[in-house]
Amino acid sequence: MIVVTGAAGFIGSCMVRKLNDEGFSDIVVVDEFSREEKNRNLEGKKFTEKIHRNDFPGWLWEKYYFVDAIFHLGARTDTTEKDWAIFQELNLDYSKALWELCAVHHIPLIYASSAATYGLGEHGYDDRHDIVGQLHPLNPYGESKNRFDLWALSREEQPPHWYGLKFFNVYGPNEYHKGRMASVIFHTVRQIKATGGMKLFRSHREDYQDGQQSRDFVYIKDVVDILCWLFRQQPANGLYNLGTGKARSFQDLAANTFRAMGLEPNISFIDTPGDIRATYQYFTEANMSKLREAGYEKDFYSLEEGIEDYVKGYLLEERML
Repeated sequence: MIVVTGAAGFIGSCMVRKLNDEGFSDIVVVDEFSREEKNRNLEGKKFTEKIHRNDFPGWLWEKYYFVDAIFHLGARTDTTEKDWAIFQELNLDYSKALWELCAVHHIPLIYASSAATYGLGEHGYDDRHDIVGQLHPLNPYGESKNRFDLWALSREEQPPHWYGLKFFNVYGPNEYHKGRMASVIFHTVRQIKATGGMKLFRSHREDYQDGQQSRDFVYIKDVVDILCWLFRQQPANGLYNLGTGKARSFQDLAANTFRAMGLEPNISFIDTPGDIRATYQYFTEANMSKLREAGYEKDFYSLEEGIEDYVKGYLLEERML
């Protein structure tokens, strides 16, 4: 039996689909299940039990001997949320409880960390354990993820196999419910359909031209491939970056979205909203050498390939994975 937390969410629901495609149907899905539009992500997927996240720690204490692994992908991910108590409860205390249960009952744990832990990238984007305590995330979400990484690294009692994945900018199907936090590709398609154009954030730094802010964009199909690979191959425990290793600009991203829709780019710029301007990352790029050295050999989708697959296969068809 495999458990997926955050199973009705973007990455979690795609992980359930991947497990189904790999022949797994004995899956326990864990989430809050309070949003009907989000629960659509589980339609057509095979699983054996559905558990509210508040009930899951107690369930795990009683049923641990059935569980082969936990993919802990549930978290509060809103980078604009300022209430630390929410992150303390959901991203720290809850994750610590699952870790301790996995350690006691010898259950492999694969959990979602974040590239938001790297802040402005003052120490680079290397998934080395020795720099985790030096990182300065730019918002409470990133801080909560970094604090849990630090806590996990300090534990003597650990799950038999554990991996904290520092997700970079993940995009792909099943993110429609994320609102403002959905990918720029998703919003570009929406804006093009509504207005014929796309408005990107203007640069507020002299060293970056408008639209040249760059991120490491990674397609969801690569993400779930790597999660499955870790579960099966069980390399050395620890933190791993999960990006592509190649930063691309938002200008490239928007232009490729227009082309995937068969249109010429029509891009303009607006000011970055004031509530995120001071904490806006202008560049991220994952160092993927640790995962490669651990044995992961599959090529990643290029930005062009990922956008074409996402736009033509899912967004234009209004289809889910």
